[in-house]
Amino acid sequence: QAQLLESGGGLVAAGGSLRLSCVASMFGFDLYGTRWYRQAPGKQRVLVASIDLNGTVAYADSVKDRFVISRDNAKNSLYLQMNNLRPDDTGVYFCNLYRAREFWGQGTQVTVSS
Repeated sequence: QAQLLESGGGLVAAGGSLRLSCVASMFGFDLYGTRWYRQAPGKQRVLVASIDLNGTVAYADSVKDRFVISRDNAKNSLYLQMNNLRPDDTGVYFCNLYRAREFWGQGTQVTVSS
């Protein structure tokens, strides 16, 4: 089992920055791929960024060159540095661990005002 706890969300003006964190209470964090998802109001959850257990990263086109995903296996932690935020980045951000099964956090709200 794993418990994931996100933090770092908040209200920010367009053009601002936020850094999201996700801490996993579990063994074997380094064996899991990790992802950040966003769910905007009334919309489906979408993949924003991923970093696998080898450190390979991938981003949604909408966040490329603005967001940076990283992880610290020694701290069982996943991060998302979000720069030059836009109103359409607004939503609840969830961290996700995947291997044979998936684990989800409870989410952290990000609101970007125009």
